[in-house]
Amino acid sequence: MNDARSILVVAHARRPDTVDAAQRVLDALIGAGARPVLAADDGAELVSVLGELPDVLTLGRDVPVDDIELAIVLGGDGTILRAAELVRDGTAPVLGVNMGHVGFLAEIERDDLDDAVRRVIARDYRVEERLTLQVRVKDVDDEVIYETWALNEATVEKASRERMLEVVMEVDGRPLSSFGCDGVVVSTPTGSTAYNFSAGGPVIWPSVEAIAVVPLSAHALFAKPLVVGPEATVAIEVLERTNGIGILWCDGRRSHDLPRGARVVVRRSERPVRLARLHPAAFTDRLVRKFRLPVEGWRGPVALTGAITRPELP
Repeated sequence: MNDARSILVVAHARRPDTVDAAQRVLDALIGAGARPVLAADDGAELVSVLGELPDVLTLGRDVPVDDIELAIVLGGDGTILRAAELVRDGTAPVLGVNMGHVGFLAEIERDDLDDAVRRVIARDYRVEERLTLQVRVKDVDDEVIYETWALNEATVEKASRERMLEVVMEVDGRPLSSFGCDGVVVSTPTGSTAYNFSAGGPVIWPSVEAIAVVPLSAHALFAKPLVVGPEATVAIEVLERTNGIGILWCDGRRSHDLPRGARVVVRRSERPVRLARLHPAAFTDRLVRKFRLPVEGWRGPVALTGAITRPELP
């Protein structure tokens, strides 16, 4: 039996810098006695650029997802979402290395890549669990016709630009309001800095377990962002009076058409996504760094020792 550790490498291999980074990671893992694993699509892309990779295994064919210890992801948030999808049926945490622009889900920047691989080999990281969403679409007979999940958000949107979507929102089995709109975003704390943020929803700290609901361009008096508890069930029905159809998008990766009468039911999933963390950075610092927020002129209360103290009264 092969006792070598299996590490999945997920790379957006259409960029030269990402290809170079993937080569470094693969070589480092092989040198440390680990088994680098690639998804079939990633493997084909890298082989087309780097040539044959005889020491690299294929996810699903050579190594089951349950055997993956950790996934190292080279790319932006979209690549990290794809990696979370690849390891969804296993327990492997995801370590993101930002090769894109904002890279809000990423743990480190590309300059720290070599140290990150060393710490992965040494198992020198902690694992943080993030709330995810279970998403079901039901027809007019209340039969489930589609089921998926989301790490960032589930969004009910209008399918035609010129058409308005008529919906009614429900929380915990009780109707809340109906209105015409461009759509409704149901977001996790992880996704609160993504589509939810762009739509005017609140930023939710990862330590807060909650679900945000944000109507998009709603024609209604009561159509403000809502924050509900983590065990709440949110449902969005496409009303029969809608002129056209809607569409469900989850994490911008999985979609399903929503005919009139369709009902999208969103609740907390029993299976979280696990993120590998190398640094105990405060979420506030991550917000400031990723969004380049202006903090010049801040006087405290961090002392020279790094301890948090109260500022002195005048």
